[in-house]
Amino acid sequence: MGTQQTTRQQIIHAAFALIRREGVARLTIEAVAQEAGLSKGGVLYHFKTKEALIQAMVASLVERFDADIEIARGGGPEGARSAPGSWLRAYIRASAGPAEEDGDTAALLAAVATDPSLLAPLQEQYARWQAQAEADGVDPALATVIRLALDGLWMADLFGLAPPQGALRELVIATLERMASSRNAAPPSSKAAQNK
Repeated sequence: MGTQQTTRQQIIHAAFALIRREGVARLTIEAVAQEAGLSKGGVLYHFKTKEALIQAMVASLVERFDADIEIARGGGPEGARSAPGSWLRAYIRASAGPAEEDGDTAALLAAVATDPSLLAPLQEQYARWQAQAEADGVDPALATVIRLALDGLWMADLFGLAPPQGALRELVIATLERMASSRNAAPPSSKAAQNK
């Protein structure tokens, strides 16, 4: 199993590299096989179609980001993990810096643009992140504003849309973390409405 996972990851990394270097139009099973140093049959063994490969690429990015959230949550005492806003603050920290994988994200967005149905797994993951944000003990509307602000920061970074830099970026992140603090815990009526 370990070898299969290694080969699967090798194929996924090769697909990202190919798209970054040559564009989404070049994403074919044959080209990925060549990039990965495998036969076409070797790639097809792991991914029956190009769409299956793209779905695995989406899953890879989501897994990386979820791991970043868990790493950000890992610090501090156990009680801090259950404090209101703890998941949101980890989400903020995981989103704070310009993503190292922005090239992968941009490449994947280009690939998914060829078939919007391939966005479904990412849409499902965003629904899970939204549910986690709403259930984190901070007012659900405020939690949603924080998540949307981070999405905007990510888009600004990804497309070079005047992303805040340096001290301003640090202030933006610090402001979002203050917004996610336990002093903004959801009032009891919000929690009751959320459970209905």
